[in-house]
Amino acid sequence: MLSDRKTGTVITAYASSGEGSFAEQEGEAVYLDALDASSLKGQSALIVAGSPDGAMKAYNLVKAADGRLPLIDCTSNLEMQPEARIVSPLLNPEESHPGWLFVIAHPAAAALALVLIRLARFKTVQKAVVNIFEPASERGKRGASELHQQITALLAFKALEKKIFDAQLGFNMLPQYGEKAPEKLLAIEQRIERHTATLLSRYAAAAPPMPSLRLIQSPVFHGYGLSLWVAFDGEVTANEVGEALASAQIEVRGQDQEAPDNVAVASQSGLLAGDIRQDSNNRRAVWLWVVGDNLRLRADAAADLITGLDPKSQ
Repeated sequence: MLSDRKTGTVITAYASSGEGSFAEQEGEAVYLDALDASSLKGQSALIVAGSPDGAMKAYNLVKAADGRLPLIDCTSNLEMQPEARIVSPLLNPEESHPGWLFVIAHPAAAALALVLIRLARFKTVQKAVVNIFEPASERGKRGASELHQQITALLAFKALEKKIFDAQLGFNMLPQYGEKAPEKLLAIEQRIERHTATLLSRYAAAAPPMPSLRLIQSPVFHGYGLSLWVAFDGEVTANEVGEALASAQIEVRGQDQEAPDNVAVASQSGLLAGDIRQDSNNRRAVWLWVVGDNLRLRADAAADLITGLDPKSQ
């Protein structure tokens, strides 16, 4: 993302463990030096995009340096730290952020908040319900690999790997993970709720009500899907809702266009919305479908934060 923007900013990768390690970068094996206090010298920001242990190590290093270096957390592993501020450039790219620990809002929360805020500016929202469909890549490379293995194994009638989901995800939908899964789907759902509430709270009287939401693990590799039901204080049409959503951050597809899906939004910035329908049982409510690339949304947010720093320090 930074290369595409031609900012001249260079990213240096470090191993979060106590020792250096080998990793893969652009298909080539590379050696990563261990992250330590000396690594912070001459840098304009530190980006966390790895394990919880690595996130805490980065946090402690920056805090020991009196927070003089911005720390951008793409993983939400540091959201409970007292200095943390949940941010989402998707909602307001020009917003300035005080402090030094920036936790990028969960991409599903950012997408949901953006949609509801735009709709609330159009007409008062009374209530909203959303089903959020989680992609396997949210569990990292291992999650996507496990889904791939399961699909291949099912077609070959072989045993399934279940280290990440502890359940069959291939050709299946999961309301929760197995008991031995390293993460719980409910915990991720609660994180989305927290981040959505935080983002909506910053819009005071203009904020829409907190939506009721449920997270479902879907058998897709990348991209979030959000199925929303939104009720207003008066009658609305699908065309009006589409016009209210259309913006630089949201591309709206009309009824005469192909409905957006996970594949269509891959590697694209912002959101795609479409298949907007008036509720056949309630003329004040609509159904709509929104998709976004979870990986790209995080990369965009991190790049926005970095490019918002003092250019002389980059």
